Amino acid sequence: MGHMITVRLRDGSTRALPAGTAVGEVLRDYPGVLAAKVNGRLVDLGYTLTEDARVEGLTFGEEEGRLVARHSAAHIMAQAVCRLFPEAKLGIGPAIADGFYYDFDVPRPLTPEDLEKIEGEMRKIIAADLPFERRELSREEALALFGEAGQPYKVELIAELPPDAVISCYRQGEFLDLCTGPHVPSTARVGAVKLLSVAGAYWRGDERNKQLQRIYGTCFPTEEELHAHLERLEEARRRDHRRLGVELDLFSFHEEGPGFPFFHPKGMVLWHELERFWREEHLKRGYREIRTPIILNRRLWERSGHWDHYRENMYFTTIDGVEYAVKPMNCPGGILVYKTRLHSYRELPIRLAEMGLVHRHELSGVLHGLSRVRCFTQDDAHIFMLPSQVEEEIAGVIDLIDYFYGVFGFPYHVELSTRPEDAMGDPAIWDLATQALEAALQRKGMSYKINEGEGAFYGPKIDFHLRDCLGRTWQCGTIQLDFLMPEKFDLVYIGEDGGRHRPVMIHRVVFGSLERFISILVEHYAGAFPAWLAPVQVRILPVADRHHAFAREVLARLEATGFRVELDDRNERVGYKIREAQLQKIPYMLVIGDREVGSGTVAVRHRAEGDLGPMSVEGFAARLEAEVRSRRYR
Repeated sequence: MGHMITVRLRDGSTRALPAGTAVGEVLRDYPGVLAAKVNGRLVDLGYTLTEDARVEGLTFGEEEGRLVARHSAAHIMAQAVCRLFPEAKLGIGPAIADGFYYDFDVPRPLTPEDLEKIEGEMRKIIAADLPFERRELSREEALALFGEAGQPYKVELIAELPPDAVISCYRQGEFLDLCTGPHVPSTARVGAVKLLSVAGAYWRGDERNKQLQRIYGTCFPTEEELHAHLERLEEARRRDHRRLGVELDLFSFHEEGPGFPFFHPKGMVLWHELERFWREEHLKRGYREIRTPIILNRRLWERSGHWDHYRENMYFTTIDGVEYAVKPMNCPGGILVYKTRLHSYRELPIRLAEMGLVHRHELSGVLHGLSRVRCFTQDDAHIFMLPSQVEEEIAGVIDLIDYFYGVFGFPYHVELSTRPEDAMGDPAIWDLATQALEAALQRKGMSYKINEGEGAFYGPKIDFHLRDCLGRTWQCGTIQLDFLMPEKFDLVYIGEDGGRHRPVMIHRVVFGSLERFISILVEHYAGAFPAWLAPVQVRILPVADRHHAFAREVLARLEATGFRVELDDRNERVGYKIREAQLQKIPYMLVIGDREVGSGTVAVRHRAEGDLGPMSVEGFAARLEAEVRSRRYR
């Protein structure tokens, strides 16, 4: 122990303590603390304080605390694998959203039975309450240690570290792993664990490297919380849009076009309803719609910066001996539309909207139904404005996105992403753009999280992360403020003084990608879409052959009103027909028997509310019309 230092805690209180005090000692009266932040840096509870510091304890209730616990669980899993497979070669094992994984090079494919054994061994390690002990090594020591242990992947990682890097490893019991940390104090602190699945994963994500076996798992402080999470995962599997897309005949994927979705007639109904809603609301707010080509000359992409900053995600072709690129983004096309004539300051803001099909090269291993594809339709818009209009335009886009998500019943949170390392342009312009985004958020009274260095290469951005009914978050809407593209493309307007001036540009999407938004809706509603979106809104179910004539009359009357209606005139029991309609998630079923034919009514049944009783055809049509017009969700 040395001189006294001052430690400030999260609640604002301060303590005078001897230098050399461990963080865990400072936080011993705070239950559930797994790790800590010292002056903003993540550390183990064994970290010793040598100077004045701000100390924050992290529990499982905070994201950073969860990541520490789950990374520690990944180490425990690696220890268990090494006990059961002594010849295993270790890859990497990070914490991820909702869990962790670790990549292993083992001599045979792992089976579900293997996962059970590994999980059982993990439970033994957790019960043993082994301390996590940090050790720092020189490069030579680390290379020798992991080389002698027969761990080539670790040796490769060590060899690539900078010469002055601090190399650390962690030991629990007999197991030692290369790691920067931090970790929980001991193995018992990770709580309850569950291994979920195993999949192939190329070393370092490179298809040219060996394929390792990646085991996924998760952990929670208690068995009860783990059980609740596993139930949510099971519900997510029931709602998986890839399964429901097939069952509801919405879309499909084929080996002839991996990552390129095929939309079926019912899926196109859903698509067109979303597009109609989007178009109506944008016209109300002063947007004008454009369409730009899918393939454009290489020179355009060089000028925009995509050639230097985004080329690995693009597709290319040659036309008449000249290089072209398939567009990965719509913005250069929108810029060319703006440049077709000279604009006055009186015209600004100009809001150009486009449902633009873009293509991006994605590795086959990350493709996932409609949520990760190689071609998708962005509901883009590009707003060209005076500098004095920036804050008002951003606020207008925020209002639009808030309205859209409210229609679907999605709560959301907002994140602000700032200048990345590969950014184009003057940092001072970036600061100006970031300040403008912050000012708009503050004007709207919105709380937001800042993501340092996560902006697009041409500008900072606001991202909207919506939350579905299972509590999962999805990044959809984006607002990007751009001072750079107008400079690169020499965009101008004639100002009040008669001179040429540079406009400011906003890039924004609301759905993000129509394909991905559909995947979110399918899972959020479990395929039971609101009536305005449902591919089939009504199915008519005659009880017997003698009821078919009136059923066809009802069909014609509802179709004439514009509703999407099917007639199930199969020779099946009506109970069977009802169950079929329920499985197809059809909002309304109209049962027609002798009583309905005699009274000229229909027996109305709702998929969620059950029997609603008899109604006239006109009365039912009025009810459905009101529901569709209001775009209500249940």
